Amino acid sequence: MRLPWSMSKYLINRLLIAIPTLIAISVAIFTILALAPSDPMGEFALNPSITAEVRENIRKSLGLDRPIYIRYVKWFTAFISGDMGYSFTSRSPVIGLILQRIATTLWVVGSAYLLGILLAIPLGVISALKRNTIVDTVLTTLVFFGFSLPTFFTGLLFIIIFSIQLKWFPFIYNSTLQVTNWQSFIAQIKQSIMPICVLGIWQTAMLMRFVRSEILENIHQDYVRTAYAKGLPKFLVINRHVLRNALIPVVTLVALDIPSVFTGALVTEKVFRVPGIGALLIDSIYNNDTPVVMAITFIYAILIVIFNLIADILYGLLDPRVKYTK
Repeated sequence: MRLPWSMSKYLINRLLIAIPTLIAISVAIFTILALAPSDPMGEFALNPSITAEVRENIRKSLGLDRPIYIRYVKWFTAFISGDMGYSFTSRSPVIGLILQRIATTLWVVGSAYLLGILLAIPLGVISALKRNTIVDTVLTTLVFFGFSLPTFFTGLLFIIIFSIQLKWFPFIYNSTLQVTNWQSFIAQIKQSIMPICVLGIWQTAMLMRFVRSEILENIHQDYVRTAYAKGLPKFLVINRHVLRNALIPVVTLVALDIPSVFTGALVTEKVFRVPGIGALLIDSIYNNDTPVVMAITFIYAILIVIFNLIADILYGLLDPRVKYTK
């Protein structure tokens, strides 16, 4: 499908703006981490068998003795060529560490996000159409609790009820489990249910509030009354007219939040011991492993810019009134 010239011009302008934006973000990330008071060589300072001379040689081998601007240029040029450097703690390639964790993160966090979207849209529509009824009261109350309770509390509650009391699911995620047959597949599903549900409940509550409010805002518009006056059935009016317009701001929220699937759920992954990107980021911050922290945060920034652009494109598909002109 060929894009209109106005949209193509808009995309080119946005991409040209995105390049200096990402460069500025990379400078900020690198500078903050480089000037942080933590020392990557701090773990060796407590080891009496490692002399100051050896520590200095290790520092030189990691390039930490060079000026900050030279280190930044070297890191950035290597990053855009696909080399994210080596971890200070494990001495492994950073890209290898990320690839080891990304599958688990996409499975757990991605499934929870998809579950939240699939539940939030129909429940938000039902709550708006049944406004001020028992159904609406129950749903909004559940949303209030789901959004207010932190995921670490919900996760601990799930562990106490479903793991300790009922003994239905394991409370620690087994990262060594490989799906090779039906039994291992069932085990994989069982150990994933609790973290997916904890994240899915919070995601559903957050999105459902926006869906409900947007449906209520659009349901009394003139175009809806015109559609009813033409004799269109209620389902068709809600599906083709109200929902399409109501989803425009929700698309922004979803598009901007999708990059968080990559970084994982920091708290939930630690609660259930899920070996995802979020757990890797927390461990890297704790161990002053700056190459890993820089790589994850910069990839997250890149995804934010990309999905911002995707959201703008979806605006035009959902609402023909959106024009890509100045």
